[in-house]
Amino acid sequence: MDRLIETIRQFDGVLELAPEEGSAFPPIAWGDRFYYYAPDGQVPQREQPFATIVTKNYPDDALSDLDRPDRWRLNIHVGTEAFARLIGESPRSDGRAWDFAATDVLLPHPVYRAQGWVSIVNAGPRTQAVAQRLLRQAHHDARSRAERRAQSAPDYEPGQ
Repeated sequence: MDRLIETIRQFDGVLELAPEEGSAFPPIAWGDRFYYYAPDGQVPQREQPFATIVTKNYPDDALSDLDRPDRWRLNIHVGTEAFARLIGESPRSDGRAWDFAATDVLLPHPVYRAQGWVSIVNAGPRTQAVAQRLLRQAHHDARSRAERRAQSAPDYEPGQ
């Protein structure tokens, strides 16, 4: 996990949210990480993170069995076209039966596949390179979306 975190931190304009116990964030988020393209250091108002790392089950998301010791899951927004290429099925299909608890395997996200998210539980030697490539692309895509939004803003002036 540390290697992936360092990779993400090297991208330009990344805002990392890492809620800790006692912070203003809800307890369910404590220990997890959320990565945004936000060069101004502010969480974008209408944008989801481009990647997350979760360390526990959520009420509607327990198929990866993250409550067991030393388990975590990298989640990456890749979009619907890349999802279909990577996973071999449409993100909106019911798809085949997946073992969402399998480790070091690229999988559809157990909850957000329809939105073009993939995941890897405990990324390791088999998935490290693809994870880094997908993270770079997800960051690039998030930056492109932010630049398009900025250019369409009514008060946008080139060079700002």
